Amino acid sequence: MSTPNHLPRPSGEYEALERAWRRPTGWRALSAVNNTRIGRLYLATAFGFFLFAGLLALAMRLQLAVPGNDLLQAGTYNQFFTMHGTVMMFLFAIPMVEAIAVFLLPGMLGARDLPFPRLSAYAYWAYAFGGAGFIVTLAFGLAPDGGWFMYPPLTGKEYSPGLNADFWLLGIGFIEISAIAGAIELIVGILFTRAPGMTLARMPVYAWSMLVVGLMVVFAFPPLIAGTALLELERAYDWPFFIPARGGDPVLWQHLFWFFGHPEVYIIFLPAAGMVSAMLPALVQTPLVARRAVVLSLAAVGALSFALWMHHMFTAGLGQLESTLVSAVSMAIAIPTAVQVFAWIATLWRGRVQLNAPTLFVFGFLLVFVLGGLTGVMVASVPFDTQAHDSYFIVAHLHYVLVGGLVFPMFAAAYFWMPLFNGHRMSEAWARWIFGLIFVGTNLAFFPMHATGLLGMPRRVYTYGEEMGWAGLNMASTAGACILAAGVALFTLDMVRTLRRPQREHGNPWHSSSLEWLPQDEYATRSQPDVRSAEPLWRQAGLAEQVEAGMHWLPGTITGRRETLVTHWRTARPAHLLVLPGDGWLPFLCALGTAGYFLLLTVQQAIAAWLCGAVAVATLVAWLWGLDRPPPQPFAQVADGVALPIGARGRASHSWWATLVLVVVDGAIFASLAFTLLHLGMRLEICPPPGARLPEPPWPWLGAGLLAASSILAWRGGRRPSQCWPLLVAGVLLAAAFAVDWGAHIAAGLAPRRDAWSAAVAALLAYQGLHAVTMAAAAIYVASRGKLRAASRATLDNTVMLWHCAVAQALAGLALVRWL
Repeated sequence: MSTPNHLPRPSGEYEALERAWRRPTGWRALSAVNNTRIGRLYLATAFGFFLFAGLLALAMRLQLAVPGNDLLQAGTYNQFFTMHGTVMMFLFAIPMVEAIAVFLLPGMLGARDLPFPRLSAYAYWAYAFGGAGFIVTLAFGLAPDGGWFMYPPLTGKEYSPGLNADFWLLGIGFIEISAIAGAIELIVGILFTRAPGMTLARMPVYAWSMLVVGLMVVFAFPPLIAGTALLELERAYDWPFFIPARGGDPVLWQHLFWFFGHPEVYIIFLPAAGMVSAMLPALVQTPLVARRAVVLSLAAVGALSFALWMHHMFTAGLGQLESTLVSAVSMAIAIPTAVQVFAWIATLWRGRVQLNAPTLFVFGFLLVFVLGGLTGVMVASVPFDTQAHDSYFIVAHLHYVLVGGLVFPMFAAAYFWMPLFNGHRMSEAWARWIFGLIFVGTNLAFFPMHATGLLGMPRRVYTYGEEMGWAGLNMASTAGACILAAGVALFTLDMVRTLRRPQREHGNPWHSSSLEWLPQDEYATRSQPDVRSAEPLWRQAGLAEQVEAGMHWLPGTITGRRETLVTHWRTARPAHLLVLPGDGWLPFLCALGTAGYFLLLTVQQAIAAWLCGAVAVATLVAWLWGLDRPPPQPFAQVADGVALPIGARGRASHSWWATLVLVVVDGAIFASLAFTLLHLGMRLEICPPPGARLPEPPWPWLGAGLLAASSILAWRGGRRPSQCWPLLVAGVLLAAAFAVDWGAHIAAGLAPRRDAWSAAVAALLAYQGLHAVTMAAAAIYVASRGKLRAASRATLDNTVMLWHCAVAQALAGLALVRWL
């Protein structure tokens, strides 16, 4: 690799850099797209949802403090219970881990910013608007009340006829799309915007954890999106996917939900583990023990977590073989988790431990999470789980894992990285009281629940009789919840007090080795560091001063706009210069329109919903319109004697890889719909069921031929960007293929309301139709751009990739329905 600059840079470069990255003030701050700014908004919003969910939990604990209590009525308790679980899992846990990553990773990777700042802004505002709309339902009695897991048939139209369940299905599905957008940003950013020299072997363990988590989100969230869509189709259009009397199966929802739900536990834990691995070396002033083993264990936990979804379904009637295999994997996943725990203990043993605030919360994390992991091994045993399932023992286990696995590391991270906000640390004196209250409150609140569950108290009950003998244990849990709430309140007060202090340089108060402690501004670092070690601030003397003097890569701005280096995913060699978009209102307006469309559609305000949808589409088109602008100059000198191209195309482009991740997400949704068809078909004695039949030839072959021709023409259009007609004709053929397939099925008597198998076929066809409409719109959009230049054709390349994905899915769906 070439060496970076070795001489101080002129002050004019600094002034141009400051102008390019100047943040908007006042109400215009809402238009900011800098990931560091978006990260701050993310953190504040996620923490606000955490406090709200905590208040709901406190109200439930007060209701259960004594037998026969009437503080909350049954319906209100069910809404509080559902909202508490939903907010904690969907509006706090996942957004919080993404928020911390969006805030920390640019600095930790030595990048000016992550590659898709507008996508991050859109993901945040979609989450904020969707979450706020979801919370408001509680004030109007429209909050969902079917549990945060939303099991049918309770959440079907027969037992939940109001709009409560619809708000959960549409709102949470929308929020999950926001989480996937954030995951795409993190995956591509970690792989391609690391500082020069930061090879995979030198990448921070926290970045590794977020890379694994981003990949897990890509595979875990699509089944939930598919499941929520199917349940909403059942509720809105009477397609009986989960109604046994018409061939449906409620257990299908459990499969789709828990294929998301159990990996989600590790999606929450792995970032916390990464934060502990990042903080601990600085806290004890020694490198992390067994660093490579910790990274491998992160990947192993992520992979094994997808084999555990039936861990929650041991009592749902699974076969003995399936239960045995899942039980074995549920126990085996404790091994890579233990590797990380032993590495942390060894690091503590080798270093110099000081009982400051972050260290106290790390100790609390180790104690509480390990106890939750031990009870997890207990419920991995089928005989024990059969006895403890749906009891308060499971509630205790869940909270020990989630509070220990996320909340304690979150508080440790707040104390550790607070100086990055305004240069000030939170109070150490207050921290001891806060830790004591939270640690004692957590164990007093949740440990008695183990005994309560073993004594027979079921989950999700709003009251109980005095004769059950649970009163003392429930009172202890309520007292613990109040102590825990006091600790959180004190922490919140100290955090607000610290954030109100005047801005100053943060320095490196923990003498950490990682790059986020370099001198920072809106543009991150004055120059991007040249990394030669896994602990650069420990091993590279004078690095902070050199970077601040502009003596490393990209000292300033070449084009007068926001820029960052794109490096090779493995070797981190500089590849090209990426010009980033500046602040603007398009992500805000697009998210507002999208959220309005979903929420207004839920309350059956069709005209207003479609107007919001039109706003979303218009802003999206305006957003995409500027993506293929040619660079202001072909090359940029990013260091003394080093010139790199500005922008890239094809596989060298960051947007190509982001589209590839989107293809994986799309394929996972399709696989979930295909699984639905297979699962429902396997329950039938005769498939297709009586009254249903398949289209006769030649219609299936005609549809397949049109699909293949469409893909060939799209490929040709991608090879010759100066010609627009191949892509337009390909769009016509793709739409014709869908029309032939749909029409043939209708002629064969397809009736989605008649039985679940027919509804599953119709869902696959509808998904194909969605792709046909999207690709036709993309063809028109690309053609409207006129002749594309060879150096600026990212939209065309990405559209062709998505086109081939849509055709492959349509052919796979055709084969699945026809032959399987």
